[in-house]
Amino acid sequence: MYRRALKDLIEWQNRGNRKPLVVRGARQVGKTWLIREFSHRFDNLVELNFDKNPEKAQLFAGNDIDRCLQLLQVDTDTEIVPGKTLLFFDEIQAAPGLLPLLRYFYEEQPDLHVIAAGSLLEFLLADHDFSMPVGRVEYLHLGPMDMEEFLHAMGQEKLLRFLEDHTLGESIPESIHQNLLNYLKLFWIVGGMPAAAAAYGNSGNIGEAIREHETILQTYEDDFSKYRKRIYPQRLRKVFRRIPALVGGKLKYVQLDPEDRSRELADSLHLLEMARVIYRVQHSAGNGVPLGAEAKERDFKPLFLDTGLISSSLGLNLSGLELADDLLMVNNGALAEQFIGQHLLYGRPSYENPQLYYWNREQKSSSAEVDYLISYADKVVPVEVKAGKTGSLKSLQVFVSEKKSPVALRFNTMPPSCSRQKTSVAGKEKVPFLLVSLPLYLVGQARRLIEEAFSEKVACLEVL
Repeated sequence: MYRRALKDLIEWQNRGNRKPLVVRGARQVGKTWLIREFSHRFDNLVELNFDKNPEKAQLFAGNDIDRCLQLLQVDTDTEIVPGKTLLFFDEIQAAPGLLPLLRYFYEEQPDLHVIAAGSLLEFLLADHDFSMPVGRVEYLHLGPMDMEEFLHAMGQEKLLRFLEDHTLGESIPESIHQNLLNYLKLFWIVGGMPAAAAAYGNSGNIGEAIREHETILQTYEDDFSKYRKRIYPQRLRKVFRRIPALVGGKLKYVQLDPEDRSRELADSLHLLEMARVIYRVQHSAGNGVPLGAEAKERDFKPLFLDTGLISSSLGLNLSGLELADDLLMVNNGALAEQFIGQHLLYGRPSYENPQLYYWNREQKSSSAEVDYLISYADKVVPVEVKAGKTGSLKSLQVFVSEKKSPVALRFNTMPPSCSRQKTSVAGKEKVPFLLVSLPLYLVGQARRLIEEAFSEKVACLEVL
C-alpha cells in the first residue's frame, strides 16, 4: 500500500526548521500505518500508544524534556539519538498533559524527530483548559485513500501513471476509459479506508470490504459512549446514521430528527465534525479568495468521511452500479458528489486544514446551485458534478455570468474535453469562459489540469 503523504513526511524530515508534527484525521484512515512506514527511514522507532498504555504518560510528568527522555530510554531499553530516532506518540488524546509539552521538544530538542497522532484531538482541546502550542508544532491532515492510491493498492500502477501523465486536450481511448470507470465503480463500493481496500485487495471479495466497513462504522458508534458527559449518545448515533442519506443537499435539522430540538442536533453534528467523520461544505458568496471570508456558517451541505462507508451504510453494492446507465444517477447523484467532495477536500497540501465550499442562490424564480467552489491563485473555479452526460449547465453558467469566472470545471462519465464557450443566461451579457470537462476518475488530477487551463496554452474546442 502507498500513501502520498509519505512524501510530505520525508520533506518534513529533511527540513531544517522542522517542528514536532501532529498527524490529524479520523479513526481508521491509516495514521499509525503511515508513520510506521515512514519510520523505516530511521535507525529505530520509539512508539508509545497512550490508549493502550496510559501509564506511559507518567514518564512525561514535568517540563524537563531531557529528564523525560532519560526516563523513556530506561523504560523502553532504547537509545534515543537525535537525527536517527523517530519518537512517535500515538493516540495522544489519551495523554492530555503531553500535548502542550510538544513545544519544549521544539525549543530544547529541535534535532529530534517527534510525531504525534490522534483521532479525537478536538475533543481533547474542548475538555481541557490548555491550547495547542501554537507556533511550536505543525500539522499533517490525513483523509481516506484517494483514487490514485486506490489504483496503486489494486496493483494498477500503469493506470495510475496514465492518470498522472494525462494533459488537457489529450484523448483517452475508449477501452482505457471504460476500464477506469470500472475501477471508479469499485472505489465507490470499497472506498478509501485502508482496511477495506486491503481486505478487498487480498481476497478479491467485495463482502470482505463491506465487513470492514461495518466494523469501522461500529467502532465509531462505540466511541460515542466516551462523549456521554457532553452529549446524549443515542442522539449522536441517530445523527451519525442519518448523514449518509443526506449528502448532496443543504442540511436542515428537521431532516435529522423532526422531533428533536435544533440546538441538540447541532451539538451532535458538531461532535461528529470534530471527530472528522463528517464535514461541512459551507456556502460561500464566491466573489473571491479566500472563499471562507464570505462563508455562511449555518448554510452548509454535509459530506461523509468516505464513499465506501456511505455505500455500506445505504446498502449499495457493485451489482447495482453495474446496472446503472449513468453513475451520476446512483442515489440521486449523491455518491458522485461525495466522491468528488472527499477528493477536493483533501486535494490541497496536507498542512492545510481541509475545507470545502459550495454556492447557491435561493430565489423563487431563478434559483441556482453550484456543487463546489475551489480556488486557483486569486480565481474562483465553480465545480459541477450533477450535470450528467449532457445538459445546459444552467447553474454553472449563472455563476460564471455573475462572478466572471474564466474557467469552470465539470465532472461526468464522459471522456475528457475542454471548450471555449460563452454563457447564455437570460437578461445577462454573454461572458466567455473555458469549460473543462473531466471524467470522475480524474478528480485527483483536477487541480493540476486546472493549472493547465489557466496557462491558456491548451488547444480547446471553440463553442462560441
